[in-house]
Amino acid sequence: MEFSFSRRDIARPLKQPNRLIQRTTEQSVLASWSHLQDQFDNLEKHTQWGIDVLEKYIKFVKERTEIELSYAKQLRNLSKKYQPKKNSKEEEEYRYTSTKAFLATLNEMNDYAGQHEVISENMTSLITGELTRYVQELKQERKSHFHDGRKAQQHIETCWKQLEASKRRFERDCKEADRAQQYFEKMDADINVTKADVEKARQQAQLRHQMAEDSKAEYCSTLQKFNSEQHDHYYTHIPNIFQKIQEMEERRIVRIGESMKTFAEVDRQVIPIIGKCLDEITKAAESIDHKNDSQMVIEAFKSGFEPPGDVDFEDFTQPMKRTVSESSLSNSRGDGKSEPKFGGKSKGKLWPFIKKNKGAGPEDFSNLPPEQRRKKLQQKVDELNKDIQKEMDQRDALTKMKDVYIKNPQMGDPASVDHRLAELGQNIEKLRLEVQKFEGWLAEVEGRLPMRTEQARRQSGLYEAQNTSAVNSCAQDRESPDGSYTEEQSQETEMKVPATDFDDEFDDEEPLPTIGTCKALYTFEGQNEGTISVAEGEMLYVIEEDKGDGWTRIRRNEDEEGYVPTSYVEVYLDKNAKDVYKSLQKISE
Repeated sequence: MEFSFSRRDIARPLKQPNRLIQRTTEQSVLASWSHLQDQFDNLEKHTQWGIDVLEKYIKFVKERTEIELSYAKQLRNLSKKYQPKKNSKEEEEYRYTSTKAFLATLNEMNDYAGQHEVISENMTSLITGELTRYVQELKQERKSHFHDGRKAQQHIETCWKQLEASKRRFERDCKEADRAQQYFEKMDADINVTKADVEKARQQAQLRHQMAEDSKAEYCSTLQKFNSEQHDHYYTHIPNIFQKIQEMEERRIVRIGESMKTFAEVDRQVIPIIGKCLDEITKAAESIDHKNDSQMVIEAFKSGFEPPGDVDFEDFTQPMKRTVSESSLSNSRGDGKSEPKFGGKSKGKLWPFIKKNKGAGPEDFSNLPPEQRRKKLQQKVDELNKDIQKEMDQRDALTKMKDVYIKNPQMGDPASVDHRLAELGQNIEKLRLEVQKFEGWLAEVEGRLPMRTEQARRQSGLYEAQNTSAVNSCAQDRESPDGSYTEEQSQETEMKVPATDFDDEFDDEEPLPTIGTCKALYTFEGQNEGTISVAEGEMLYVIEEDKGDGWTRIRRNEDEEGYVPTSYVEVYLDKNAKDVYKSLQKISE
């Protein structure tokens, strides 16, 4: 008995499925990855590439967030860099509309930087963080699916090996059966062989035939099982696994698309706020009022003096009878007397308000022109009133707390706030005294401001003439941060009136008579030409009283005389001497 099988017979299942059903199944999975069942390794590489792309996108977004944070930090530093410093001249300059607009721009840039920080935070939380977690889950899912695929592949390979072993065993048994049959037939035809040997050969042939039949049955069973396993492998297990891998890959593609939309949406969400910031910058720019700024310059630097009057003609045809004009700029005080010599200095004298800006000025701001002095005093009064209100609020709060403690002793000791209440009362009293002091100076200034004497006009004219001639070389040196004027004792900026031979004729004139005495209330450092230094408590002679400009002319001895602020001295005028002085003034006129 002979058995012959080909590879085609082994691969063909015992029961062929319906061709129509198989074709329908193939069409139904045409759009899926099930027909890529022989591309297991390529799909594994492709899905790994997909994860690499996702990780690359995460890295891209992360670097974008770092750029946004760095940009926001630089914008904040830029805004902070150009913010005005507190308690400085720069802060005072921000009262103009143009500088206010610039300050508003800086503040809006700060908010603008905040929106870039929002972009960074949202991208980090909504994209980077979410995708990082998703990648970890994706890697686990991919690992699980390909593990199942390899397991199915190993199972079908094991079945194939079992089939091959069964086939080889069946083939071997068939060959053994053929040889046993041929040996039996040979023994049966040989007349010299005993009957016992023939019977033995026949039994051996039957045994081999039975073994071949058993191997055939086992082979058929293994083949049927393999075909069933193979069908399940290629039409059920592998398609299911590949379907899961396909769904996983499609979810990855959808997820990266959604992340890209989120990437754009995060930017789009801050666009309205950034637009508002830009609108506020535009609004601030439109609020700039050049007329208002010009008016503020007038208010900031207005001295309160009127321009000088006309200069009278001085007749020099009679040298010894020189007429001194009341409005002459050669005499800064306008009293008909020549300027005395101070240590050999030139006879030209700077306006008394032009002071060196060394250290803090006097408490009453007497170093400032009247209008500027009035503003400073008013500002000081307002600040003191605010401080008083603040202290009173604290005192009221502590009083209420004390009442609560009295009504409810378990909440606290009423005596514990007495010390603080006493301190607040003392502070309020001190501040009120300060307010009274500054209000007195303010009333003095406001009472004198409307008076525009010829003397003040002449002095203002002298200052304006000097200021005009030196404005290009010492403008910055003469203006201090608080609005006062400064003077530099240098060859370029010191204004000098050249002495002439005619002026020397008046050098030996009699000094002005004393009209009283004065006591220095405060120490005054006379740092400008025409002023004199005095010590607190010092007694001096008065040779010219205040003409309404805030300065009194005094004398220490025959060679030392000059001007001091009126508020720094207490004047005791001699009535008779004062009358004589007025008579001399009328005669000189």
